[in-house]
This record gives sequence, C-alpha cells and structure tokens, in this order.
Amino acid sequence: MNTDVITAAILVIGDEILSGRTKDKNIGFIADYLTQMGIDLQEVRIVADDQDAIVEAVNALRARWTYVFSTGGIGPTHDDITADAMAAAFGVGIDHDPRAMAILKAYYDRSANMEFNEARKRMARIPFGADLIENKVSSAPGFKLDNVFVMAGVPMVMQAMMDAIAPTLETNSQVLSVTVDSGMGEGLVAGPLAELAKEHPAVIIGSYPYMKDDVFATNIVLRCRQKDDLDTAEAAVHAMIESLRGKKQMIL
Repeated sequence: MNTDVITAAILVIGDEILSGRTKDKNIGFIADYLTQMGIDLQEVRIVADDQDAIVEAVNALRARWTYVFSTGGIGPTHDDITADAMAAAFGVGIDHDPRAMAILKAYYDRSANMEFNEARKRMARIPFGADLIENKVSSAPGFKLDNVFVMAGVPMVMQAMMDAIAPTLETNSQVLSVTVDSGMGEGLVAGPLAELAKEHPAVIIGSYPYMKDDVFATNIVLRCRQKDDLDTAEAAVHAMIESLRGKKQMIL
C-alpha cells in the first residue's frame, strides 16, 4: 500500500433495507469504527438483492477506494446471493470451501437439534481465491477478495467480523476533531466561515445547525490530522464568533 490516504466505502446489500422492513444498524457502526482507526469513509451505497446491481456497485467501489466493506446476503436462504455476485464481480468460480465446510460442520456437530443441512451448507460457498473472515458469534465465515471484505448483515455477527478484520487493515493517523458552539444561526456564520475554510485548507470545517429553546444556533466542527493546523483554525473560529457578537451588539 502506498502513502496515499487510506479510504473506504460501505456496500449494504438487501431488499429488506431498501423496503424499510429492516432498519440498517451497520453503517453507523462501521463509520465509527473506521473513524477511530483513522480510515476515511468516503462513500456508502445500498443495493437490492440483484446480482447485476451488486456486481456493478462492488466493481465501481473497489476501483475507487482502498477498502470496501459489504454487509448482507451471505446467509443460507435462496435470496442470499452476495457470494455468487462477488464471484461474478471478480470473474472467479465459487463452490463449497473445504475450510468453511469444516468450520460449519464442527459448529453444528456441537449444536443440539441443529442439522448441518443443504441450506446451511450454502454458507460455506466461497469464491475461489478468497480468504475467510472469522465469525466468533455463529461460526459461518465471511470472506475477503482483494480489497473487498464481505460480512454478514446481522449486526452482532458483522461487529465480530470487523474485530477480526481490524488488525489486517492499514490506517492513516487518526483524525482530530473539535466542536465550537457559535451560539448563532447558520445564516450569520455562513459567510465568514466560508472565508475561514479558504484560509485553512488543511482543516475540514463543517457547520451543523440545531435548535434549543426555540432558538436556532450552529455547531462548528473542525477536523484535521495535524494538531497545530487544528489549533490555529479553532482560534480563528473563536475570533470570528467574537467579531460577529461585537457587530450584533453595535446594531443593538
């Protein structure tokens, strides 16, 4: 891996997410996880259980970003087609993987009243050339092809898989962040804040309006990997706020 910024995308797969029947809980978790690691999440896509849509999305994302994390569609039912779609995207075959079969057989041999039937064996179908991702919760592994990590959609299982993946990932230095409450509406701070953003290009500056006690105000969030740059920009934001307050008092 080169010295460029390490980036990532999330691909969520599932008709149930798009219909609203299932509320996604994975995007926020992965986003927080990657931020804490120092990996810049750049894009999130949600696609249906449709092979062409999955292939198109995964090929676009894996070409653009350092890592792709997909969730959903690797279970035992007929509509779990993610593994087949990933094989198609990479142009490789797919079959029952001996490693995955051994893991699942051992799991079901230990489980009373749970047969290792044909449906459950579907979870051992892994694209050729993939590495397995450990699943400490329910045994059925995810897998990795090149820079694409294919994980379960069940949040508890996905989170366990992220823990297994994390030590293998390259990261950037962690992004530092500071929040300044301007106490003013976004309309007042927008103009001066735009000028500050130009003056401090190394710092990502965002404004986030909120309402408290029927009064509009704005939180200003600054993010940067270099502490000195962040401190300088934060001081400039505080100076801007004081200047705007002085102008308001003069008007009053």
